[in-house]
Amino acid sequence: PTKIAQASQGLLVGTRVGIGEQNGYVSLLGIVGRESYNFDPADPRFITEMLVGPLDGGSPAFGGNLFAAPYRNIRNANILLGAVDKVVGLSASEKSAVQGFAKTIQALDYLSVINTRDDLGAPIDVNIGPTADPAPIVTKAAVFTQIATLLDDGLTALNAGGTAFPFALSPGFSDFATPAQFAKFNRALKARVEAYRGNYAAVLTALGGSFLDTNAALTLGAYQSYSTGSGDTPNALFDPSGRAILAHPSIVTDAETKPNGTLDARALAKVTALPAPHTVQGVTSDLVFTIYNSNTAPIGIIRNEELVLLRAEARYFTSDVTGALNDINFIRTTSGGLALRGPFLNQADFVTELLKQRRYSLLFEGGHRWIDTRRFGLLSTLPKALPTHTIPSRFPFPEAECLARVPAPTQGCT
Repeated sequence: PTKIAQASQGLLVGTRVGIGEQNGYVSLLGIVGRESYNFDPADPRFITEMLVGPLDGGSPAFGGNLFAAPYRNIRNANILLGAVDKVVGLSASEKSAVQGFAKTIQALDYLSVINTRDDLGAPIDVNIGPTADPAPIVTKAAVFTQIATLLDDGLTALNAGGTAFPFALSPGFSDFATPAQFAKFNRALKARVEAYRGNYAAVLTALGGSFLDTNAALTLGAYQSYSTGSGDTPNALFDPSGRAILAHPSIVTDAETKPNGTLDARALAKVTALPAPHTVQGVTSDLVFTIYNSNTAPIGIIRNEELVLLRAEARYFTSDVTGALNDINFIRTTSGGLALRGPFLNQADFVTELLKQRRYSLLFEGGHRWIDTRRFGLLSTLPKALPTHTIPSRFPFPEAECLARVPAPTQGCT
């Protein structure tokens, strides 16, 4: 039981790898989604590769990044799932709780992979021997089906998981520390996945079992935790001087104003101006993020604010236009301090409004702007600081993954 507890806690550490680094998931997706820049003087590839392109699968810290770490954690979860039934000293409900937890974390890791590789697809049949042939790469749709199945199987296991986990969760999951509470996190992820798949009735069903609550704080949610303790990892996105990470100037220039003439409260709270602008390779910004106010600040995985916006999206596309407007206006007024808006003129007007609210509500938390503009076919609307810059639609497969598949060529291997 002690080893099971340690392995379970290790999955939380594993799913955090590559999220809060300066070349991690939030930062790199922020760059391609034009939320952020990285002017690190030690590595020009934050400009030459991430902004000018193309993304290079042979560049393990950039184009070939954000791939191996999720699969390591998925593999560790498979080992845990294979071991838990054999352990003496855990009750049936405790074993079920571990299984539900592990499958939910696997779903989160697969989601990170397909969010970066998109139409290239990804391997999913990875519970194989280390000397076996590489798992086949399946379609994006098949990956999403795998994620949805893991979440549904995880929910079933969590529902049979009793009243407590046989291990302690990190502080970022303090609101989801029992199997029943964690099931609400599971359903929140399911709602996001179904929105990405365009299954809007399923979004509403999943939200019904989630922690969506317009009477609760919009910050309610699950977070990646960081600390400066020995052997732990700090949040490297904390960069108040703007040495490396800066905010995109359009965050301010595109922001709406409140009735009193000041900017959207989210823009005011999440970015601030530097004493002087920074310019690197023709790219300029005078803004830094204030979202992460220390190197121990948590990074949101999914929050109540996103769930309200997911419901707005699902309501609109299931013909509940009034409900969608109510949710949008709730976020506009509660989170942004903005005035109420009138009825949507058409679908394009709704999508524009939805993506603007998602942009400011979920700013620099998990690549949401890049993912959202891609799923609605609007990548070309993202700004380019220079004509030589590009907007990639996905990351290539890492070179090592491609070499493992020689001589059979694989799409996405350059």
